[in-house]
Order: sequence, then structure tokens, then C-alpha cells
Amino acid sequence: MTDLTKLSLADARKGLKDKSFSALELTDAYIGAIEQANPRLNAYVATTPDRARVMAKASDGKLAQGQGGPLEGIPLGIKDLFATKGVHTQAASHILEGFRPEYESTVTANLWRDGAVMLGKLNMDEFAMGSSNESSYYGPVVNPFRAEGSDADLVPGGSSGGSAAAVSAWLCAAATATDTGGSIRQPAAFTGTVGMKPTYGRCSRWGVVAYASSLDQAGPIARTVEDAAIMLTSMAGFDSRDSTSVDLAVPDFAAAVERGVKGLTIGVPREYRMEGMPAEIEKLWADGLEWLKAEGAVVRDISLPHTKYALPAYYVVSPAEASSNLARFDGVKYGLRVTGKDITDMYELTRAAGFGREVKRRIMIGTYVLSAGYYDAYYVKAQKVRTLIKKDFEDVFNEGVDAILTPATPSAAFEIGDEALASDPVAMYLNDIFTVTVNMAGLPGIAVPAGKDGRGLPLALQLIGKPFDEETLFAAARIIEKSADGDFSPKPWW
Repeated sequence: MTDLTKLSLADARKGLKDKSFSALELTDAYIGAIEQANPRLNAYVATTPDRARVMAKASDGKLAQGQGGPLEGIPLGIKDLFATKGVHTQAASHILEGFRPEYESTVTANLWRDGAVMLGKLNMDEFAMGSSNESSYYGPVVNPFRAEGSDADLVPGGSSGGSAAAVSAWLCAAATATDTGGSIRQPAAFTGTVGMKPTYGRCSRWGVVAYASSLDQAGPIARTVEDAAIMLTSMAGFDSRDSTSVDLAVPDFAAAVERGVKGLTIGVPREYRMEGMPAEIEKLWADGLEWLKAEGAVVRDISLPHTKYALPAYYVVSPAEASSNLARFDGVKYGLRVTGKDITDMYELTRAAGFGREVKRRIMIGTYVLSAGYYDAYYVKAQKVRTLIKKDFEDVFNEGVDAILTPATPSAAFEIGDEALASDPVAMYLNDIFTVTVNMAGLPGIAVPAGKDGRGLPLALQLIGKPFDEETLFAAARIIEKSADGDFSPKPWW
């Protein structure tokens, strides 16, 4: 039999229905793979093998009776940002040491409702702040890919680096992730996986540790476009407990995957042709456009004139919201507490010990831009820029463009501990240059593997869609996936 962990989610689901293997056998295969690989890859910060086996046995009971949900018996990894009742939930931060919530996030509850099995909690950048998964309290995740002829450890991207690495290395059938400025799409691009950031409001944020509340959105990372579509169908849905959740019916996203792109207009934004862009990224972009044209799409040059302001505006808005959201972590009710001579001292000592360097940096930036005398100059101005960025997209979509194709990242994965990036936070932030506009405008975006660089590392293209039109993105991404026709699986070295 094919190694069960190498099956796509769709194939695993079919195998379970056909009784080719049991949910317990599938779950045990993943548990074994995690035990072997995780000491080297550091993708999981907590595993739940006992709970997984109980859930798998329950799924086998349902499947035996011809029942079961859309994800019945499918083993998943859950990003450490999602609250899971009674299970480690720390946002990869020391300040939430020992926290096990008494409630379940809406997204994970939806997955368990549909029969999924929980393998454990996945590593991430602390509080989702990072582009390389190096800011985690639990140490960096290692990308399952290595450059040809090198044994250097590479980053998997961030903040959902554990999710992307676990999917890429066959340590779960798919994973939940979140995207505030590219944290689903960039790690997917670095690991040869598919990452879908849905429209803001498509998935509930209830029970997800907040980073920047007006930007955060949950979504899946999976091995194929079809798998991502299956995952999103279960993850999405209206939730009255989230005031930003949109009350719209959830389509069967998987049904749209093979719809094709004939008659669609694909926009190519000239502002995304950055100075100094590597030739291999340019070629990948051109190839993607040719693949879509060959399937009947029309390609049109477009302009998104405020793109150049997106990254600086994002790094005002997101730290401002983070400084407000993270004020609740003070050592009083849960998590880490460092005692001091009085309560103010306790607050200061707890936060100093509990937050990592990148989180402290963003809290300080955010507090500064919200402070008296600077609020109008920075935060209000950034919100005005955000409105202009959103209008750029609206204008393009109103002129008949159905989706937009861009690169997903400015490069392939880089080495863990890269000195140039470690010493210059702004250089690290530039990894989000192609992705932050999507969050600022609240739009859906998908990253799909499309090629490799000269060192054999995966590269991806990004498709950006109209609000709540994820179906078109899945259909177009499937064309790229078929046309690229490459093997985006790492060669196991762990």
C-alpha cells in the first residue's frame, strides 16, 4: 500500500470511504511520522496522540455505518494560535506558559464537527509576528526543503511556518493557519504547499489569539488546491460571536476547482514589478500568465497605484492593533507570572520576561503610533492609505478584472539565522511585499507552487480575487497547479 501519509487529503478521504484502510491506521501512520521527524523539523510544539486515536476510533465507528462528515477520519495539524479545549494554546509565546483554554475556537470546532482528527498544535512565530518562524519561544521551524548541494537549514516562512512544514513533510493531511500580512501564503510558497487566505470575514476569528484584529484571517495550508478547497469548506461559516463574521452561505469550494478559467480576465499589476526582482521570479510570473492564457483566460495590464504605500501603512496599522490586543497579557489571570514588589512591577517583569524581541518591538511601535501627538500623523494617515489601497482593487474589479496574478514572494526560502535579515527588521518585513495589500483590502488570496529556483527550492505564484470569490481563485490556481506539473515534495533528510 502507498505510504498513507503521502496521500492527498482527497485521496485519503476516498480511501477511508472505500475502507481501504481505517482512520486509526491513517492516524497511527501520521503519529509515527511525527515522532520520527519532529525532533529535527520542530513543526509541532505539542502532540495529542491519545486524543487523536480516540477521535480516529470514533470516526471508524461512523464510517462503518456509512456515516461521517466531510473530513471524517482526516488527521490535521492546528496552528498554536487556535484555542483547543484542554490542549496547549500558547501562540508560541512564553507569556502564555501552561495555558489550556476551557473553550474551542469556532474554526477548530467546525473541523471536529466534520469528523477531523487532531494530531497536535503547530509551531509559529510568536503571536504570529514574523516572516520566518524564528521568533517562536519554542525555537525555529526547519523547512523540509534543502537547497541542492547544501545541508543548511532553511526557514519555512512565517508566521504559519509549523503548519507549512508539517504539511510539506507529510506530518498531517492539512493544517489550519492564519494570515495577517502574508502568514499563510508566504510559508506555503517557501514549502511547495498551497495556502489560501480567504476574504476577511469568511472564517470566524472567535477563539483565535488576536494579533491585528482588522487584518487577521484563518485559512488552510494543504498539499493540493483541491485539498485546500475541501478544508476551507469546513473551516468557513458565519459566527455570531465574531462581529466581523459575514453571514453568507459557504459554497462547496471543491466543486469549483475544475471549473477552468475560460473567459476570465486576469490582471497584471505593473506596480508589482519591483526593481531588482530576480529573473527567475519574472520568468515564473510570465509562465503563469501563459498557462492561464492557454486555458482561455484574457490577460490585461492593470495599475494599483497605491501599492508602494502598502507595506509602510501595514507596519503602522498592525503594530498599533497588536499593542492594544496584547495589553491583556499581564500575568494576572493566566499564563506566566513574575512576582514583583507591587502590581505595576509584576506587570512590567512579566511582560519583559514573557514577550520575545520581535513582539516587544511591534508593541513599542504600535504604542508609539497611537500615542498623543503621533496618532494623526501615523495611525490615521495609515488608515487613509488603507482606504486608497482598497479602492485601487475595487476600481480594477469594477472594470471587469476577475482575478489578479502576482508573485507570492520576492525570493525562495532563506537560511535560518541569515545575518542580513536578523540585523535589519525592515529587510525581513520586505518578505511581505507582495502579500500585505491583500490583507489591507480584506481580499482573498491563494499561493500555489509554480516552479523552482536555481537551487531546486520551490517558488509560488499568488492569485488575488474579489471579495468572497474564493471559487474563482481555486479554479485559476488549479490551472497553475496542473500546468506547473512539478514535484513539490521535499526529499526526506530527517
